[in-house]
Amino acid sequence: MRIRAQGAVLGLAGIGLLLLAWWIATDVIAGDSSFARRFSPTRTFPALARLLAGSDLWLHIGQSLRRVLVGLAAALAVGVPLGLLIGASRLAEAAATPALQFLRMISPLSWMPIAVMVFGVGDAPIYFLLAFAAVWPILLNTAAGVRQLDPQWLLLSKSLAATRWETLSRVILPGVLPQVLTGLRLAIGITWIVLVPCEMLGVQAGLGYFILDTRDRLAYDQLMAVVLMIGILGYMLDALARTAIRRVGVL
Repeated sequence: MRIRAQGAVLGLAGIGLLLLAWWIATDVIAGDSSFARRFSPTRTFPALARLLAGSDLWLHIGQSLRRVLVGLAAALAVGVPLGLLIGASRLAEAAATPALQFLRMISPLSWMPIAVMVFGVGDAPIYFLLAFAAVWPILLNTAAGVRQLDPQWLLLSKSLAATRWETLSRVILPGVLPQVLTGLRLAIGITWIVLVPCEMLGVQAGLGYFILDTRDRLAYDQLMAVVLMIGILGYMLDALARTAIRRVGVL
């Protein structure tokens, strides 16, 4: 408990230093007529409080979270089975690795114009881009988890005459679950970063859209408030993933 308390205090101190540097850069160093003053914390936090008291920001947050969840679900549906196959079969690994590594090195954002031309304007191209960005850490961590399974577990399953489905559901999937969750945590960070530019593809709601809207309205205090909210939500999503990984580790 004392170590956790020390960690919490140090974490709060780090955030405090970051806020202090932000205030010094925008309110102290910047001149009275400087454009940087429009992004100062003394303007951002009141704007964030007003946005949280209203309904518009919550609407955009809900749309963004929904898109992230759909993208992650699609990535899990593709990445986990492929990871299991590649991890269990050397032939599948040899056949798939060059193509997968080639695709993995292509930035998801480079697919944006193609996604719009293929899927049209709306949520569909965003789902594709988020799933494309999230699938790789899930796939690679799942495959690594299969390779790290204790061979004695599989031998025991075979000696007990377990079916393939029983071996998969009772031995392999529980064994690779920590690695899958680790890949999911990495995927959450990637999708949250990719989400904002993806929501500038012509949709009418979402945090990325809201940033463009505040810029067009010259509401720079609200713009910085949305940026701050993106960081807060991303931190909370990562904290949930870390908690899930710890719970699985305890079990």
